[in-house]
Amino acid sequence: MTLSLKPESLKRYKDIIALLVKYGRSDLVKQASLAKTGGNHSNALAPTVAPKAEELASDLETLGATFIKLGQLLSTRGDLLPEPYLDALSRLQDQVEPFPYEDVEQIVSSELGVRISKAFAEFDREPEAAASLAQVHRAYLRDGRAVVVKIQRPGVRDQVVNDLDALEEVANFIDAHTEVGKRYEFGHLQADLRRSLLRELDFQREASNLIRLGENLRAFNKLIVPVPIEDFTTSRVLTMEYIAGKNISNLSPLRLLELEGGADLADELFRAYMKQILVDGFFHADPHPGNVFLTDDNRIALLDLGMVSHINETFQEKLLQLLLAISEGRGDEAAEIAIRMGEPKPNFDKADYKHRVASLIARQADTTLERIDAGHVVLEMTRISADCWFRMAPEFTMIAKTLLDLDRVVYTLAPDFDPNAVIRREATSILVQRVAKSIRPGGILSSVVEAKEFVEKFPSRVNKILDVVGNNEMKINVDAIDERVVLDGLQKVANRITLGLILAALIVGAALMMRVETSFRILGYPGLPAIFFMLAAIAGVILAASIAFYDKKPKKKKDED
Repeated sequence: MTLSLKPESLKRYKDIIALLVKYGRSDLVKQASLAKTGGNHSNALAPTVAPKAEELASDLETLGATFIKLGQLLSTRGDLLPEPYLDALSRLQDQVEPFPYEDVEQIVSSELGVRISKAFAEFDREPEAAASLAQVHRAYLRDGRAVVVKIQRPGVRDQVVNDLDALEEVANFIDAHTEVGKRYEFGHLQADLRRSLLRELDFQREASNLIRLGENLRAFNKLIVPVPIEDFTTSRVLTMEYIAGKNISNLSPLRLLELEGGADLADELFRAYMKQILVDGFFHADPHPGNVFLTDDNRIALLDLGMVSHINETFQEKLLQLLLAISEGRGDEAAEIAIRMGEPKPNFDKADYKHRVASLIARQADTTLERIDAGHVVLEMTRISADCWFRMAPEFTMIAKTLLDLDRVVYTLAPDFDPNAVIRREATSILVQRVAKSIRPGGILSSVVEAKEFVEKFPSRVNKILDVVGNNEMKINVDAIDERVVLDGLQKVANRITLGLILAALIVGAALMMRVETSFRILGYPGLPAIFFMLAAIAGVILAASIAFYDKKPKKKKDED
């Protein structure tokens, strides 16, 4: 495979290679022969001073939206980066200079089909926040409702697509030409990033996510999800109700001290995520403190649903078993469950994998008497998986990110919160909810149709079986050991043992007869013992030749078959 350079992406190729070189992965540049592509950045393939973890976050912020999202995804890859880098990337701030209000007016007007002054009674010219993909403005609808309007940056989709193409080229090239690429499979990481980013750029999808999550969390009174205004929402403009409050990361220590019921909020938030992940199979995958608000009436608001994930029922069951095993410190069982959740590569070392996972959970249980942080354990398991040549399911990385972000939020609200107690306490409730979910009209109707088909075909199938039995045509194929082969083998062993005993007797007898004086001699030795020795030698040679050549024939024939 060769790297097909696109002229419009040359700058991005150089940026990517410069990052690899700066942060100690010049070996990838050398092995993949990317040094020429990197230009001046790759002349010195080793940094003179090891960069700090915060520098990587800063460099990714400078490179824009695609690389900021890449950094957030890398924050869950304990197999790729050391702990300080993971911590720095998990706090990556997506804050950039806002784009001009003239662009805001042009985008909103073209998307909604009317001027801003016609659609909104008021519209703030200054944004509340500006990020790499979009910025947010406060506004009021004509009916007086307070809303926020999220507007996509001009040209950002094209830039993201070009960046993703460049990353894909480099990732696939490294995977094909380096040992590290084959082990860590950067192409899969890039595919996850592409899928996540392109979904985030579709604001109508985000509006649907807000509606769906709000419906799924109706039973949680202390949680709120903003409702989108569908008539004022397009793929590039999202209008939703305004929720007054502050994100968790901006709360002052005094505000946290004054907060009553912080433990209850943390408990309800964690239970809500358990339901999203283990019951609904649809969850908000980006609950970092910047996307979680504490409202003025002391509720929790979940914002920015551009990044969501889906998991199927089979994976949910295995994940519930894994979380229970982790929360109870059952390392061996957790390792077995994890193996069922992924796919071994050709060099997979199962024994080492099970030992390291079990040791990890035992170590966590010993060092944290009150709790085991499931998020950190799951993150460390991804590192062990890569080291042992084991591929975890793609959903696993997103769940690790979600649990890590969730840990930071709940510990901010309640430093003594124990998520593992919630997992153990809620396991029965989650199982009941899963059963109730399976007993839905569609599922019942499907079962009825299958039962109807079984009843209709049952008589004809029974008749076919009886006809076969009555006509003496039934055959049963049993894949068992061929007794003839066994008997032949045993007979061969018995014959050789017998021949061996005869040869031994000839040799021993000849040795004893050597002392008997006789006139019949051969080459100066007594004749009869000499004949016995020769017969034993000839028979021994024949036996050795038979073992060396004749016994290989069946094996060779079997191999050829």
